[in-house]
Amino acid sequence: MKTPPIVTAQEWEAARQQLLVKEKELTRARDALAAERRRMPWLAVEKEYEFGGPEATASLLDLFEGRRQLVVYRAFFEPGVDGWPGHACRGCSLVADQVAHVAHLNARDTTLMFVSRAPQPDIARVKARMGWTMPWYTITDDFDADFGVDEWHGTNAFFRDGDQVFRTYFINSRGDEAMGSTWSYLDITALGRQEQWEDSPASYPQTPPYEWWNWHDEYSDTQPAQRWSAQVERGIQAGQARRRP
Repeated sequence: MKTPPIVTAQEWEAARQQLLVKEKELTRARDALAAERRRMPWLAVEKEYEFGGPEATASLLDLFEGRRQLVVYRAFFEPGVDGWPGHACRGCSLVADQVAHVAHLNARDTTLMFVSRAPQPDIARVKARMGWTMPWYTITDDFDADFGVDEWHGTNAFFRDGDQVFRTYFINSRGDEAMGSTWSYLDITALGRQEQWEDSPASYPQTPPYEWWNWHDEYSDTQPAQRWSAQVERGIQAGQARRRP
């Protein structure tokens, strides 16, 4: 193994500063790309879908759990997939291992769901074995085929306006490598991180950064979520009013 040269502390810092310029360019480009995502057109989801849940069946609308946004990762855990029945596929399991605590997403009115074709008892068993806590439902119809995840993993983002659901973005292949953090999930949603520094369309809900951040066990299950939903609703209504002829 041929290693890089060994240098002085001053030379090392100079090299780091040189690379930092490019890293900041990449960060700004990533922020600009997320801003473009927030301006993507939406696709109305007209078809009904049904998922098997831990306690009962659920519709796509139910998966939102009352929140405005939904991120759905299709994990391969089912008969015929390597690892069955003891494990989900290695790649999907690696993704699952990286998922941050969902309370932070919930605080931004966003729900994260995993879905697979495995029956619920098998999903519960593997979640317990691997220490995964994210919600995980069973695909029972054409959801995977209709949203591009029947033959490969992928992450779909949806938005709910009342009872109407819209598909707003989709990432698959190496795009899923970046998924797992609170920020990476929010960056592919229609509303983004919802912080004031972001370049978002007028009327989108935004609050100061840091102020909404909390310890994951100290977010309220009701009051903050209700207040934030009200802010989102006001933003949507303001945007709709501007679009009316």
